[in-house]
Amino acid sequence: MRARDTVFIGFTLFALFFGAGNLIYPISLGIESGTSYLPAIAGFVLTGVGLPIITVAAISYFRNGATELAGRVHPLFGLLFTAMVYLVIGPFFAIPRAANVAFETGVVPFVNGGSLMLLIFSVLFFAIVYLVSLNPSKLVDRIGQILTPALFLAILGLVIGSFFLLDGSVQPAGEKYASQPFFSGFVEGYLTMDAIASLAFGLIVVTSFRDRGVTDQKELTMRTLKAGLVTAVGLASVYVGIGWIGTKMATEGTYDNGSAILSGAAEIMYGSAGTILLGVIVSLACFTTCVGLTVACGQFFSKRIAALSYKQVIFIVTLISFGISNIGLSQIISYSVPVLVFVYPITIVLVALTFTGGFFNHSAYVYRGAIIFTSFISLYDGLAAFGADVSAFKPLVQNLPLSELNLSWVLPALIGGVIGGLIHYAKREPLPSKNYQN
Repeated sequence: MRARDTVFIGFTLFALFFGAGNLIYPISLGIESGTSYLPAIAGFVLTGVGLPIITVAAISYFRNGATELAGRVHPLFGLLFTAMVYLVIGPFFAIPRAANVAFETGVVPFVNGGSLMLLIFSVLFFAIVYLVSLNPSKLVDRIGQILTPALFLAILGLVIGSFFLLDGSVQPAGEKYASQPFFSGFVEGYLTMDAIASLAFGLIVVTSFRDRGVTDQKELTMRTLKAGLVTAVGLASVYVGIGWIGTKMATEGTYDNGSAILSGAAEIMYGSAGTILLGVIVSLACFTTCVGLTVACGQFFSKRIAALSYKQVIFIVTLISFGISNIGLSQIISYSVPVLVFVYPITIVLVALTFTGGFFNHSAYVYRGAIIFTSFISLYDGLAAFGADVSAFKPLVQNLPLSELNLSWVLPALIGGVIGGLIHYAKREPLPSKNYQN
């Protein structure tokens, strides 16, 4: 296998990851973090780039992808957790978010962006998504391969322009980033959804290498990491560049979300022509992302729910996505946070267990203990982010180590894993007496 194949697969993985969240969250972080931008973006890159690449590498150990990885806890957990992942990166969050970013960048800068216009746009948008998803072809992939470099160049133009054409000064950090900006950025990186998306995308990467004759496990993992490095360089460059634009936009006006900031920056620097070009490229990129995620959900659920055909599943996916997209981008972002706060720690622990499993023979008890304890804390964090009354448990969670860094689940995960290991060794049957002879 040639080295350029690894680079090409890295570009493909970059194209899979590169969507709406990669554009709107870094620029929002930049405008909010201000003078604390560097530590904030460092934390963001750790979860927005490092964790997804490590997760893809973890998937390389499993022929059946995320279902098999999570299935080490229990087969039913593996199925349910993976289904939840597809719903999160599909109709519940990622697809409606991408549609709204397309609307915010491609329509709102030129017409009245009210709820009626969003309704009309989403009807047309999801009708086309559904029709194209019925018979997905290489055409969408080829469009994506053209659009991704075009979008990357457009962003590069914005970043370079920000040094010369944006006069705004960097402002003091907002409340969220005033203290512990690194860990605030770390949690903000959850919102890209790339780590949980990598549970689905990882199998695509691994299959690509296997189709090229890579069968040795060690080589497969190393090549996956090398391809991931290519992806990481691209993503990190985009995040740092877009985030920097955000720091310069703090004095240019008030914006509802990252998409509006990005469009505003394009207009300030390059006028209406820049806004039009960025809007068209981003809208088309979001469209191909929606088609890809719709197809992925259709293939996953139609294989596991006998009563539903692929055509029926993608109809349901587009219908749900259409309904959720009409609540608006800011609302989608706000209600996605509690779910991601719940899901991400579980994902991180699963990946960590995959790489350290050799120390405990990948015992199911260790997996179960770590995941159960992690789930309790992440459920609390998710409910708290949702605004539920969790005051009865607040003193307990806040007294946990690292709670001030939003990492209160770390110690419970370790304790759960240790308890699982003790149960594993307690249940081990003694060796037959003949093994002790001589």
